[in-house]
Amino acid sequence: MSRFRPRRLVTEGAALLVAAVVAFPLYWMVLSAFRPAGEIQSAEAPPWTLAPSLDAFRRVFAQQDFGRYLLNSLVVAGTVVVASAVIAFLAATAVTRFRFRFRTTLLVMFLVAQTVPVEALTIPLFFLMRDLGQLNTLGSLILPHLAFSLPFAIWMLRGFVEAVPEALEEQAALDGASRARFLWTILFPLVFPGLVATSVFSFISTWNDFLFAKSFLVSDTSQSTLPMALLVFFKPEDNDWGGIMAASTVMTIPVLVFFVLVQRRLVSGLGGAVKD
Repeated sequence: MSRFRPRRLVTEGAALLVAAVVAFPLYWMVLSAFRPAGEIQSAEAPPWTLAPSLDAFRRVFAQQDFGRYLLNSLVVAGTVVVASAVIAFLAATAVTRFRFRFRTTLLVMFLVAQTVPVEALTIPLFFLMRDLGQLNTLGSLILPHLAFSLPFAIWMLRGFVEAVPEALEEQAALDGASRARFLWTILFPLVFPGLVATSVFSFISTWNDFLFAKSFLVSDTSQSTLPMALLVFFKPEDNDWGGIMAASTVMTIPVLVFFVLVQRRLVSGLGGAVKD
């Protein structure tokens, strides 16, 4: 055991170092949000503050429609998470449990869809949203994010559904359970950790979206989301870095709350599918 102790200390030290590097930008963001204006503009400011201030947060919440932007972000992200989870669950069950023509082709298309850059599809999606009459609506943000999150979710959930033994479904049928009842009362709870893992991906990508919001919300600012609200603090003459950092901190809070709520399920979901 004494031989393995130095190796363990090195491993734990490396893990702490990586965690510190990852956490430092978040720490600096929160620190800058609480710094007085003079410290933010100073080139020799220490990595702490002895005079924390809430002025930046006051400026953020004093912005007109900031609460509406927050609500819009919650509506878009929540809709994408719920819709993608339900659709991906049903689709993953279909491609796993049923045999039909072009099933393999469909699965390959899911992988190919993940390789296409979002930037390359922005202009075609703009014209599509225009033809559908969805420009300047929250639907123009929900539909593209739903389409981009589904391939990853379906492919990941496929492994979870495949790991559930078919004998379990046969036993449920012998006990008189219909296919729908088996799906929602037996299969759904078993693959729920995988749904949580895919939901985290959907939530983060939708919550932090700026490209689609900037491209599809052309004139109606009342439909803007929180990333668009950051533009208020970017000014040609002098950027309000305190406001930018405070708004970014506010944007991070819902993500942290979401992670805390799904933490246990997320660990089991990333760890692998259910076992027989």
